[in-house]
Parts: sequence; structure tokens; C-alpha cells
Amino acid sequence: MAHATLDNVLGALRNVDFPADKTELLEAARSAGASGEVMAALRGIPPETYTNREDIARSVRTDPDTDLGHSPAQRGEQARQGGKPGLSQHLREVPKTPIEEEMDR
Repeated sequence: MAHATLDNVLGALRNVDFPADKTELLEAARSAGASGEVMAALRGIPPETYTNREDIARSVRTDPDTDLGHSPAQRGEQARQGGKPGLSQHLREVPKTPIEEEMDR
């Protein structure tokens, strides 16, 4: 199954006037001809009022492998640490592994 990328979701919402609620976001995406994957990602966001694109990016669930280069260890660390309700797991802060810290030196 294909997944929506964050770029696809935000691209479908480029003409949205903020603040906007979930219903307005879905209508804007539908008007822009968004794919079924994008519409499904937007249907999964909490029913809140969004003030900007960053709010949407924090709430929309996309496939983490399409947008970020996190390793399985980093994704596991995200899952263990938890985060703000409604925040997509792959957008949470992830500490570097000891090996990555060593490689950066």
C-alpha cells in the first residue's frame, strides 16, 4: 500500500487560509485533487483548528520511511519516550545513538 508523504499532504493544502479546521482542510485537499492516500492521512488528524502548516505536519500521520532517515533504533527510542498526544511518532525528537555521536566527531 502506498503512503502519503508530508510533501504531498502539504502540497495539497497550499491554498488553505489559516486558521482552518479539519473539515476545511479536507475540502481544500479535495478541491486540489489530492490522492486517496493524502485524503486518508488528513482524515486521520485530530478534529482541531490548525493555525499553520507546521501544526498539520505535527498531526498528520505519514509513513516515516518516506520523509525521514531514522534508523530502527531511533524509531524505537521515539516509541519508548512517548510524546504529545496527536504528534506523529516519526516527528518526535530523537537522540542520536552512541555510534552516530562517535561518527559525527
